[in-house]
Amino acid sequence: CRSALDLVPFGIKPLLRRAAAYEALERYQLAYVDYKTVLQVDCSVQAAHDGVGRMTKALLEKDGVNWRQKLPPIPTVPVSAQMRWSIPSAGAPGANTPPATAPRGGPGESTAAGTERARTLKEEGNELVKKGNHKKAIEKYSESLKLNQECATYTNRALCYLTLKQYKEAAQDCTEALRLDPKNVKALYRRAQALKELKDYKSSIADIKSLLKTEPKNTAALRLLQELNRA
Repeated sequence: CRSALDLVPFGIKPLLRRAAAYEALERYQLAYVDYKTVLQVDCSVQAAHDGVGRMTKALLEKDGVNWRQKLPPIPTVPVSAQMRWSIPSAGAPGANTPPATAPRGGPGESTAAGTERARTLKEEGNELVKKGNHKKAIEKYSESLKLNQECATYTNRALCYLTLKQYKEAAQDCTEALRLDPKNVKALYRRAQALKELKDYKSSIADIKSLLKTEPKNTAALRLLQELNRA
C-alpha cells in the first residue's frame, strides 16, 4: 500500500487497505489517520466512516479521553487530489471499495448486514474470552468467519485453540490469517506457539524470525525464540 501511495498519493484503495492492515495489527492510531485521510479525499466512503468509528472506540478504550492528543498528524489532502477522485471516471468504481477485511466468500459476501453481523459475533466471542469461556467463543468466531473472513477473527480463534491445547487447529487458523495479512504479528506469534507445542521447532523458529523482521524488539517473540533455541 505504501508503494501504491508513493505512485499515486492519497489513493483511496491503498489508504483503505493500509488502514485495514494497521487495524489488524492493532496500530489503531495509524489506522485512524488513514481512515480520516480517505474522508478528506471523499467524504462519502462508508468504509472509512465505519473505520473511524471503530478506531475512535478502540483508542478511547486504550488511551482514555485524551486519546486525540496522542495521534500522529493527519495529512492535509490538497484540493488537486480531491478533484482527481471526484471525477466519476477516475474515482467512482473504487470509491467505496471496502478494506482488506471485507467478506471473502460465504453467505454474507456482498451485504453490509452480513459484515455487521460478523462484527457483532466477533465482539460476542471477545466478551466470552474475557470470561474464560473459550469453547463458546470458538463457536461465535466460527459463525463470524462464515460471514466475513477477517484476519483478527482467525487470530482470536487461534488464541482460544491454544488455550484449549488444540494446537493443530490453532496453527491452521494462523495460516488462514497470514493468507489475508502475510506479516500479521499475532498470527506469526501464535502459530509459532502452536508449532512449538507440535514439536515442529524449525517452522516455529522461522515464524518468530519473520515476526522479528517487523517488530525486532518484540519481547514475547524474543523470549519464545530463546526457548526454541534451547528445545
